[in-house]
Amino acid sequence: MMNKIAYLGPKGTFTEVAAKAVFPNDERVPFSSIPDCMDGVSNGSVEFAVVPIENAIEGSVNLTIDYLIHNQKLMINGEIIVPIEQHLLIHNNHYHNWAKIEKVYSHPHAIAQCHQFLRSMLPNAKFEYTNSTGAAADFVARHGDEPIAAIGNHLAAKQYNLQIAQSKIHDYENNHTRFVILRNEKINLSETSSLYIGDKTTLMVTLPADYPGALHHVLSAFAWRKLNLSKIESRPMKTGLGNYFFVIDVAMKLDDVLIPGAIAELEALKCQVTSLGSYPCFSLLKKEYDIKVET
Repeated sequence: MMNKIAYLGPKGTFTEVAAKAVFPNDERVPFSSIPDCMDGVSNGSVEFAVVPIENAIEGSVNLTIDYLIHNQKLMINGEIIVPIEQHLLIHNNHYHNWAKIEKVYSHPHAIAQCHQFLRSMLPNAKFEYTNSTGAAADFVARHGDEPIAAIGNHLAAKQYNLQIAQSKIHDYENNHTRFVILRNEKINLSETSSLYIGDKTTLMVTLPADYPGALHHVLSAFAWRKLNLSKIESRPMKTGLGNYFFVIDVAMKLDDVLIPGAIAELEALKCQVTSLGSYPCFSLLKKEYDIKVET
């Protein structure tokens, strides 16, 4: 049975690259925003959503984290890391005059990732923010008479018949984005894929009160069990200043002893602990795309 996969569209985004890698044979459905992708899973119009959650340069995608916690409580079923290469895309009409571009369109993260190039090569250009790099490429393609450019990837250039005026304009070479695969309930993604790199368990922890040493006690529950935390991040509860929850990534699959023991210890400290998912991780630094859903 073919699944429907929501991704941040339109066509030509890095999210589409991630979705295509994980679900090469399924129907991919573009949505105009991250919340729309997640709502699509919740209301049953799609089976999965692939959305960005962290970039190596710009940090966490707070919209994804907050909407997952406060609005659509979906399960993380997997993650995939995609290397990000940003290019300056222009219409054929302006290929030989790209240095005279007056406006650059793209997602805020993409523009921020190319700050040094834009400052040195297009210092007078104004920035126009779009919902995605694909949306920026689409806009430039439909306005060939205007001296404008988009920042996007090879897929967007091909999809919208744009020229790559300057390639790899991002500031840092180690630019990667982590995408999560969301679903209403837990389902197994195959770990036999050549893209598979390991497992992760993500927990949401809310402290009982702001008291000295509270975070130390939380971390100790993992430390003495030798559980490696690949990430810990605080986000506001949106209930008042100073009220936070923590999102903690444990670099292993949910087991029968260690992680449940840590959770039990945290709950004994009156913390609230919610599992957001225990799932396989994939990376496009690998070569073959052969992830499959086990039903």
